[in-house]
Amino acid sequence: MTFPIPPAKAIAAQQAALERLYRAHVGPGDRYALADFPDHPNVGDSAIWLGEIALLRRITGRDPDHVATWDGFDAAAFHADSNGGVLFLHGGGNLGDIWPHHQAFRQRLVETVRDRRIVQLPQSIHFRDPAAVEHFAAAVAAHPDFHLCVRDARSRAFAERHLRCPVTLAPDSAFALGALARAAPDTGLLLLLRTDAERAGGDVPLPDGLACDWLADDPLPQAMGDRAGHFEALAEARVRRGVALLSRGRRIVTDRLHGHILATLLGIPHVALDNDHGKIAAYADAWTRDVSIARFADPAGAAAALAALG
Repeated sequence: MTFPIPPAKAIAAQQAALERLYRAHVGPGDRYALADFPDHPNVGDSAIWLGEIALLRRITGRDPDHVATWDGFDAAAFHADSNGGVLFLHGGGNLGDIWPHHQAFRQRLVETVRDRRIVQLPQSIHFRDPAAVEHFAAAVAAHPDFHLCVRDARSRAFAERHLRCPVTLAPDSAFALGALARAAPDTGLLLLLRTDAERAGGDVPLPDGLACDWLADDPLPQAMGDRAGHFEALAEARVRRGVALLSRGRRIVTDRLHGHILATLLGIPHVALDNDHGKIAAYADAWTRDVSIARFADPAGAAAALAALG
């Protein structure tokens, strides 16, 4: 039998697990690079990036030697900036064939960067095409030092079945941000619902509330200083927008994993619905199922789950 645990305890446990994971690959003074900056409006990916940078900076005492987006990577510039150290790949939920640009970039790096350790930071895995699995598995098997981190037991089982590399179960790096401050709410129920390729099907009515998604940017900071600093400023602006949006609700219903994660960091009671391939339930089973301010339901059970929040 399990008992509800307060958000602070869940946050601390996941931060400790992340600290152990990152310290297994870098220490004080170590050089590193971080690739696949999420230059798009999805708040969750920016929260992950900020958590990654915060952890790496705290552990190593330095900024990355090189950062890059999937479509802006230049191999010559990477090797000029970073002639040693670990290459970290941004975590999230795009390992597979749902988001093909990110997967193609990941595979290209695994195939071509052979002179150093590559660490894929915590990801959820979902492939629909068996041929794509075989293609990635061949690249991983050929790399001399590739390490994979996954966010849930289902992804770990998949990786251990198909990929020849060390596999570690670890939380989402956004938990490195720690507890966040929120503004006063101005609406009773906020519904943060996906409008992209991972939205679950069905037309089950949800409780009445302010419905929205977070895939539209506010004005963003102009490019200033070095690329790493600019990327960090973009991510901070996007996370501020997401925090402000979530803070509007006294309670939240969401089918976004980072709606659930940021609501936990903000201390907002919420109900998490799953996306189209079970990513949220898988994450919750590994890390957050017993958080006291969270309930998990399918759309038909959202109203009852809200009532159970009190």
